[in-house]
Amino acid sequence: MQLQILKSKIHRARVTDASLDYEGSLTIDRAIMEKIGIFPYEKVLCGNMANGNRFETYAIAGEPGSGVICLNGAVARLGKKGDLLTIMTFARMTPEEARNFKPRVVVLGEDNRIISERGT
Repeated sequence: MQLQILKSKIHRARVTDASLDYEGSLTIDRAIMEKIGIFPYEKVLCGNMANGNRFETYAIAGEPGSGVICLNGAVARLGKKGDLLTIMTFARMTPEEARNFKPRVVVLGEDNRIISERGT
C-alpha cells in the first residue's frame, strides 16, 4: 500500500505578484524551495487563506532571496497581491516509510522571510 504524505509546506506565503499572461505555474523564491526540498516543476497544492480557493499547479524557481511568490497563468485569477497562501507538496510512501517521516515546513513573515522552520 502507498500513502500520500505531506512532504513539505510553506505557510503564510504572501503573494507578491500575479501574471495572467504567463504560461502557468507558481513562482517561488528558489532559496525557500531549496530549504524545504521543492523541486522545479514539482506539483504543488495551494490554499489561499484570503478567499478559500484551493488549486494545483507546479513550482518554478524565482530569484533566490527575492521573496517572490507569483501566481502565473490561470491561477492568477484565484488570488491577488497580498493574499496569504499555504503551499504543499506530497510524497507517496509505504506505511513503514511514513511512520517516521517528518515533513519540512517553513513559516514566512514579512517580505516572505523564514521566521520558523521544522524538519529542515
